Amino acid sequence: PVEFEASPLARRFETLWAQLGGPALEKEYQFHPPRKWRFDYCNREKMIAIELHGGIWSEGRHVRGGGFLRDREKMNQAQLDGWIVIELGTGQITAANLEPLIERMKR
Repeated sequence: PVEFEASPLARRFETLWAQLGGPALEKEYQFHPPRKWRFDYCNREKMIAIELHGGIWSEGRHVRGGGFLRDREKMNQAQLDGWIVIELGTGQITAANLEPLIERMKR
């Protein structure tokens, strides 16, 4: 597994996830080896992935033309492969958004 330094957004997500009793997640899971696409977090058993998108208000990679289109390609392939992908941006790391996801993963 690739080690990465968690961003402030990822640290906030991980902290709240733990506080809410979220199940263990795998970080940086490579779901599509030929393209080397990775999910930020996932539960492989349930085939649920979580992608965090920072920089949405500062014109980060996820919202500029090329980056946006590459992300759509990645998300479309993940869905074709049977994954449920939850995408969360800055300001969406809240108990209200995470609790239903945690409940779904626990089923």
